[in-house]
Amino acid sequence: MVVTEKLCGLAHAAMEFPRRLRCSARHWLRDRTSPFPGRSVVGILLGCMMLASCSEGVLDPHGQVGRAERVILGDATAIMLAVVIPVIILTLVFAWWFRAGNRRAVYRPEWEYSGRIELIIWAIPTLVILFLGGIAWIGSHDLDPPKPLDSATPPLEVEVVSLDWRWLFIYPREHIATINYLVVPTGVPVHFRLTSTSVMNSFFIPQLGSQIYTMPGMTTQLNLQADSPGTYAGLSAQFSGPGFSDMRFTLRAEPIERFEGWVAQVRAGSGVLNEPILAQLVRPTRAAGELTYGSVPRDPFEMVAGGHMATLWSPKEAL
Repeated sequence: MVVTEKLCGLAHAAMEFPRRLRCSARHWLRDRTSPFPGRSVVGILLGCMMLASCSEGVLDPHGQVGRAERVILGDATAIMLAVVIPVIILTLVFAWWFRAGNRRAVYRPEWEYSGRIELIIWAIPTLVILFLGGIAWIGSHDLDPPKPLDSATPPLEVEVVSLDWRWLFIYPREHIATINYLVVPTGVPVHFRLTSTSVMNSFFIPQLGSQIYTMPGMTTQLNLQADSPGTYAGLSAQFSGPGFSDMRFTLRAEPIERFEGWVAQVRAGSGVLNEPILAQLVRPTRAAGELTYGSVPRDPFEMVAGGHMATLWSPKEAL
């Protein structure tokens, strides 16, 4: 309920922004004698920029992994600000105190050492490193990508193959596959196994959590979970060629009943992902749309990860 109220408040603030901006502009034009005529406009713009940065990204998580990573990010930011803010304040204080017009400031050319100052100078960065290192150490073990999530529900198995330049998602238990989109049930852990056909890539869903690399001839693992229904954007976070910018996909989280209905619908009315079709998919294709396959006779993930199919292409084919 609290999260819903906050989201509603943010949405209301965003809807009110155009009206407040117009009112501030009229006030500015009417009152040219004010010493800071644009302060209202600047304040509103800064506030909206801060709010806009918190939506549809790592600061707006919808899964337990994403929320844990946001906590780590917030803690690390607070630790660093504990040093940055005092340094900025002291810089301004020193500049003001040792200004040319202050006769109380004493110039001491022979002064060169103070044990207390040296202790403070070295103690603060040492503590910062210890705190940041501790957060990174604990978080890297708690959020280890192959580590299963704490849940009484068995995970959904999804195999991911990064193509040039598309994403192939295979459901080995359901024997179906999709291109550039995947559907998962809410509240159910998803265990990803990932590989690549030709070059290294990076699988990333910002609102759900960790990114993980996909590499040819290797298999990596990732565990995520979507706690609320919705559509979440996914992307490639690793440059992988001319079509890298179009290498995006969507994850649709739906209740378990709708997910099961979707699986049944896909099995009933879609094509077959056989070896000839797979050979076409591994060829470079830019800005391709979504595809669905209701039957997967032979698991292509093992073929790609094991290096049992040719996936190399020439520079001309990539154009």
